[in-house]
Amino acid sequence: MSDNDQQLRVSKIQNGTVIDHIAGGQALNVLAILGIDGTSGDSVSVAMNMPSDRLGHKDVVKVEGRELSQNEVDVLSLIAPAATINIIRDYEVVEKGRVERPSVVEGVLECPNHNCITTENEPVDSRFAVGDDGVRCEYCDTIIRDDLPAHILAE
Repeated sequence: MSDNDQQLRVSKIQNGTVIDHIAGGQALNVLAILGIDGTSGDSVSVAMNMPSDRLGHKDVVKVEGRELSQNEVDVLSLIAPAATINIIRDYEVVEKGRVERPSVVEGVLECPNHNCITTENEPVDSRFAVGDDGVRCEYCDTIIRDDLPAHILAE
């Protein structure tokens, strides 16, 4: 059996998005960011902890029939800063790029501070400054360092 015969093969997608170079073990967090929980009927392929020269181990997520919004890419960049996004149409890569960490994300994260002005009681969108050690609410200065997917607002 050749090396090619021993490798796991995941079929190409006709139209959609391939997210590559996700740090090993983060694919499930990527799915959470995208709101994919298996109940919506999205066709999704996930490869986890694949060998990678650049990362050591990487995850790959393929989502059929969906192109990511800029907000999704911005939040994705917070947990997968080395990721590449490939847009697929008719089985061909038509766009390819690396995620870029924005300096600010707006309206995509929920502040964990219940006294923050961005809670449900006020019509103010959340706004977080992106730093090396996490994200900081620009209204109340609360910092989120861990479990970022738990703070993602449902679209």
